[in-house]
Amino acid sequence: MEQHTHEHTKAVLNRMSRAIGHMNAVRKMIEDGRDCSDVLIQLSAIKSEITGVSKVILKDHIDHCIVDAVKENDEDAIENLKGAIDKLL
Repeated sequence: MEQHTHEHTKAVLNRMSRAIGHMNAVRKMIEDGRDCSDVLIQLSAIKSEITGVSKVILKDHIDHCIVDAVKENDEDAIENLKGAIDKLL
């Protein structure tokens, strides 16, 4: 598979690192027997973080890969994007 580097790669990696840290903190909350409501609130925050990262990746993909795919009449890339969006949503 071809390596993709885009304008927002560093920002995506930073956001993923924060999300991973947040997941580890929630795991510790669960191990420590913290209140379920608190855990659920934190899981909601993680879900929002992941949704935000997904949006950045999707926009970057459209701006770069899909624009190029349309120029090159690469229907496979467009179909792959449709499949990825179906799984994301």
